[in-house]
Amino acid sequence: MELILKEDIIGLGFKNDIVNVKSGYGRNYLIPQGKAVIASPSAKKILAENLKQQAHKLAALKAAAEEKAAQLEGVAIEVAAKVSATGQLYGSVGAAQIAEELKKLGKEVDRKIITMRDAKKVGDYVATVHFHKEVLVEIPVKVVAENAEELKAEEPVVEAPVAEEAPAVEEPEVETEAPAEEA
Repeated sequence: MELILKEDIIGLGFKNDIVNVKSGYGRNYLIPQGKAVIASPSAKKILAENLKQQAHKLAALKAAAEEKAAQLEGVAIEVAAKVSATGQLYGSVGAAQIAEELKKLGKEVDRKIITMRDAKKVGDYVATVHFHKEVLVEIPVKVVAENAEELKAEEPVVEAPVAEEAPAVEEPEVETEAPAEEA
């Protein structure tokens, strides 16, 4: 099913894009929510005319997106999360935590325009901020252990086990009855 998007949908397309989707997704979600319209020939003509008239507005939107992207250049985020002794996070670090950390740095970014593979272990990740369909910013994210000192204190000192021989257990002898001899 061919649709014209009325708003940006991360993972599908941007406003005024013509996309192909499964008919159930289009009929049951996108069209009723007002996020898309069917791409009929007349709708395509209207879209082309609107894009022609809005070309300068789109250029201004792209310029604004580039300004926002320039503010995030060189920004690196470090997120502290609780970690188990095996290095696994309790939960995960995703777009919401990235938006929260950016807000702490004075950068207002909507969490809906941030995409990131959920971090479930300590390590380095990359979050992508989609300001415009042509303006993307990749932010390095480092997930660190919030409770690193506790984990080091809890780490038991592992010594080589001393091989001890277990005492042999004697099994009782079971007497089997011999068949009685017939006389």
